[in-house]
Amino acid sequence: MDGDEIVQVLLADDHPVYRDGLAALLRSVPGIDVVGVAADGREAVSRAVDLQPDVVVMDVGMPGLDGIAATREITSVSPSVGVVVLTMSEEDATVFAAMRAGARGYLLKGANQAEIVRAITGVARGDVVFGPALARRIADFFAAPAAVPAGAFPELTAREREILDLLAAGRSNPQIAGALYLSPKTVRNNVSNIFAKLHVADRAEAIVRARDAGMGRA
Repeated sequence: MDGDEIVQVLLADDHPVYRDGLAALLRSVPGIDVVGVAADGREAVSRAVDLQPDVVVMDVGMPGLDGIAATREITSVSPSVGVVVLTMSEEDATVFAAMRAGARGYLLKGANQAEIVRAITGVARGDVVFGPALARRIADFFAAPAAVPAGAFPELTAREREILDLLAAGRSNPQIAGALYLSPKTVRNNVSNIFAKLHVADRAEAIVRARDAGMGRA
């Protein structure tokens, strides 16, 4: 976008005090126009489609449709709209879920005004922007050796190996479902299949087997 253009922003957060405070802060910044707010993920999708802002600033933990699912819908329907995730969660699973959903920015709610404005304007230009600490962790993640040895558990499908890796990292079934965009039932079924194929009695035994094989770094 042209450097002289106003960046139109939609804010999505279910905490009215934080949402309204951020809206007031951003409205004081030259070059940024807060064109709307949303209190949940479903409203965020609807308003993003209607308003077509340059950037949506998206919380993750919202009622109904969460921020990750809302991001995925927005970027699918309106790929020109950039999404900056602004959340309390710094877990790797949440960061990478947001990236897979199409977010082009990710900041923690402790970010200061300058960092938030920099992320919004950067994403509006088409950049990918992460907070400094998160950027280092992402770089470290991709620089590190593969978490799952190529020959580990060949009897499992690729999806089952992915789920087992998250199991070994201590993720619960709901967390795995959220990270991989699967239904809880699908995760439960896959976990049962893993137990059967590995001939283990329970989750604890599966985790021990997986960690012994080098899994669980995610």
